[in-house]
Amino acid sequence: MGDRTAGPTAVETRVRSLAAPLLAPLGVELDDVQWGGGRLRVVVEAGGGIDSETLVAASRALSAALDDADPIPSRYTLEVTSPGIERPLRRPEHYRRAVGSRVAVKRHPGASGERRLEGRLVAVDEERITLESDDGERQEIRLDTVNRARTVFDWGRSDARRNGGRPAAEAPPKGGSAE
Repeated sequence: MGDRTAGPTAVETRVRSLAAPLLAPLGVELDDVQWGGGRLRVVVEAGGGIDSETLVAASRALSAALDDADPIPSRYTLEVTSPGIERPLRRPEHYRRAVGSRVAVKRHPGASGERRLEGRLVAVDEERITLESDDGERQEIRLDTVNRARTVFDWGRSDARRNGGRPAAEAPPKGGSAE
């Protein structure tokens, strides 16, 4: 899908401006648009999470609008999806939403410093992020050195909500209902 530092393509920009107003009446927010390899991936989210019926409604609305506007000059596959539990971080606003979360970062080959880093995201600006390691050490990372980044869901955490998940105390028992 490409490097987040390369900036949006013309297709991504056109689709973003077309999609955002269509999604609002569905109670859905446009999170990201990615274009590449004949695939248009539109990532949507809603405050309390998103269900499959809402994804279907968003997909139908977007498909019809894209057919009418024809912003893509070639054949493509449309994929409408949620960001998932381990969300990709591609733009500064994605990082800002993830402050306080655990993130994994992979730098471009040749970037100075460690290539793979993981820690709690504690600060973000337009050019860099700051990660805090488990031992409290902080490291600034320039966004133009990041190849890929994503939130990391902590499956063992039970004391707080992380990336939209429920605390373990609220989770229904395995193999049965919550009763």
